[in-house]
Amino acid sequence: MNKIILHKGKDKAAWQLHPWVFSGAVNKIIGPIQPGEVVSVYNIDDEFIAYGVYNNTSRVAVRLLEWNPANQIDEQWWRMRVKKAVQNRAHLLGSDNDSVRLIFAEADFLPGLIADKYADFISIQVHAAGVENVKAVIVDELVKLLAPKGIYERSDLKSREYEGLKDVNGLLWGELPPEFVDIVENGIHYRVNIIDGQKSGFYCDQRENRLLTAQYVKGKRILDCFCYSGGFTLNAFRNGAAEIVSVDSSALAIETLKDNIAYNKFDTFPHQAIQSDVNKYLRHLGEQGEKFDVIVLDPPKYAPSRSTLEKASRAYKDLNRRGLMLLESGGLLATFSCSGAMDIDTFKQVLAWAALDAGKEIQFIRQFSQPEDHPVRASFPEGEYLKGLLVRVI
Repeated sequence: MNKIILHKGKDKAAWQLHPWVFSGAVNKIIGPIQPGEVVSVYNIDDEFIAYGVYNNTSRVAVRLLEWNPANQIDEQWWRMRVKKAVQNRAHLLGSDNDSVRLIFAEADFLPGLIADKYADFISIQVHAAGVENVKAVIVDELVKLLAPKGIYERSDLKSREYEGLKDVNGLLWGELPPEFVDIVENGIHYRVNIIDGQKSGFYCDQRENRLLTAQYVKGKRILDCFCYSGGFTLNAFRNGAAEIVSVDSSALAIETLKDNIAYNKFDTFPHQAIQSDVNKYLRHLGEQGEKFDVIVLDPPKYAPSRSTLEKASRAYKDLNRRGLMLLESGGLLATFSCSGAMDIDTFKQVLAWAALDAGKEIQFIRQFSQPEDHPVRASFPEGEYLKGLLVRVI
């Protein structure tokens, strides 16, 4: 088998089961290796560490898969990993929830692979060359395990460029998904656009946080920012919110939100759907002297890497400052960050700065995180990307 030898002192993380070996750690390459091929990784003393997949175009030169030398990386190994990931989530599916993340990349020992189940369809994203080479095996195993109507690929990701891969969108198996797939989450119906929607079609990572936030909305006036297709809005209506204003910059998101509200028969409730840049709209609300009881801020990823964290922190601070200005004593702010580079302690500090600038005193009363179908491997803390805070203005 092709062999990678690491520099002395650069093997510690690999021994500790971290799945990434960066290019700077590679001392020697033995054998002609094509991107995505399986390799054996050794330390400088020729001791076996793990099997992985190599890619010379990526900063992550080797994505480690298996630390037991007896477990060869063959077709059955890939099938076993897919099967384990699916089995670990089987209990999450039922009449109130028919959608779930089936595979969460490194967390499931399948680095570079995301698979989401939306009712009878599966949407997958391939980030890495190693998975690209076994995509047909993975699709076949998903078909055997779940018998979906169709499997659609949404691999239009910036990360593929770093792996030397071109964007790929299209049907991999079965039926082409309709323009909107009807799913159920928390007993609420959504119309999900798998082909053209954001990410793989829906943000199922906020499933639990939508329910938790909805506990505080009865009889309240709500502002849902970056609302997308209405996850927080619909849960709030279901739990007795008096009035909701939902804001997103995407015209498709706003139209989908309106469809979802009508589909769930919430269209008789007081509601405004606003297509606007959120920061601009928050500024407008402040100038108008508007006030809300509960505000949700669920922005896109501001810090894609640690090098952008300082700039992102300023953006998060300004966004939350504007939100806090619209709350009076007793008001609640449910605020989130999906930036892996932003840890919870830094996020709390950003909120403290935002409150100071807004002239508000705040309490942190609840901490949010990603649900169990987005698990975090102990050896890969980078997988913990979603965090949030429920903040009360004193």
